[in-house]
Amino acid sequence: MRRGNHRNRWGVLALLFSVRLSMAFQFQAVAALSPTIMRDFNVDIADIGLLIGLYLSPGIVLAFSGGKIGKRFGDKPTVLFGLVLMVCGGMLMAFWLTWGAQIGGRLLAGTGGVLINVLMSKMVTDWFEGKEIATAMGIFVNSWPVGIALALVVLPPIAEASSLVVALSLVTGLAFAGLLLLGVLYRSPAPAGDALATTQSNLTGTTLMAVITAGLIWGLYNAALGMIFSFGPAMLADRGWSNSEASSATSVTLWLVAISVPMGGVIADRSGKRNLVLVVGLLLFAVTLIIAARSGAALLMFVMLGLVGGLAAGPIMSLPSAVLHIENRAVGMGLFFTMFYLITVLAPWVGSYLAAAIGRTSITFDMGAIMLIACCAALWLFERLAKASSRSE
Repeated sequence: MRRGNHRNRWGVLALLFSVRLSMAFQFQAVAALSPTIMRDFNVDIADIGLLIGLYLSPGIVLAFSGGKIGKRFGDKPTVLFGLVLMVCGGMLMAFWLTWGAQIGGRLLAGTGGVLINVLMSKMVTDWFEGKEIATAMGIFVNSWPVGIALALVVLPPIAEASSLVVALSLVTGLAFAGLLLLGVLYRSPAPAGDALATTQSNLTGTTLMAVITAGLIWGLYNAALGMIFSFGPAMLADRGWSNSEASSATSVTLWLVAISVPMGGVIADRSGKRNLVLVVGLLLFAVTLIIAARSGAALLMFVMLGLVGGLAAGPIMSLPSAVLHIENRAVGMGLFFTMFYLITVLAPWVGSYLAAAIGRTSITFDMGAIMLIACCAALWLFERLAKASSRSE
């Protein structure tokens, strides 16, 4: 990495963080505005779960090829195109108020979100390879809870004071701001690694399985976190909270996750005990979810969820760098995110139908705890595969 790149990498990280925040804001808009959407379109909680999952569903098909698309057309142009799709999908949802348009706009915007998610994660890895990668990834993925928390705080009051159109227009405007920022400010690092990447890009054997397992961990972890911001407001509404109160209380978790995510990455990098930080974070998160589903002290439990919920994120996102190199990183990150999208698309749908069938929204928190425990077992498998992969190189 050249000296100039070393000096600029933290500024680049701040830029990528800001742009990805607009994607998180757009993703969370449906859950944050769910009572208004259910009222205006005469749909139920199962339909909301479907609409939430639709944003991520294009990733099942596109994530694997996203890295190759970026290689052919360039990371920056591909991300800019993704942001254009986000803007177009947002406009469709804001100005064509039919249920079909909501579905179509959500899919279009989500397609753009896939492109920027895969390629921007690769951009961060390119800039920080071998240097504080868990810290950098912890900061980068922190854009997700920050954007979600902003949506929970900002969008419900706007919808209540004005209309759904105004709230969705704000979502679209933030995506457009991200488009302008990236177009004007982003510059790529030294291109030497890209030239090498074109010569060898296949994943085989244990490396392939290790990347799939890392993606499984990332998908299960995010699906568990998603139970909070997708169904937390509805759970509190079942207990008599207003929409604004429920969304604000849920956002407390996300604001505190914004602190615990980078904290987990820093602790993992400085202690050299990535797996210990990862497992402790996962187990604390699981236990707190189980208690939160049953506790009457809702606000306190949402605070605790925020304090422990983000500790594992940075260490998990650093897992691919343990088995991927510059020559197979694009394909590897695409496969990693394919697993992520597959799980996070299915989880809200399964959670919503469980809640509807059982008649208790809090069951989604129990579901999240089970997924976190499964992550610990998957980490054990990943470490075995990573060691076998290193021996075969």
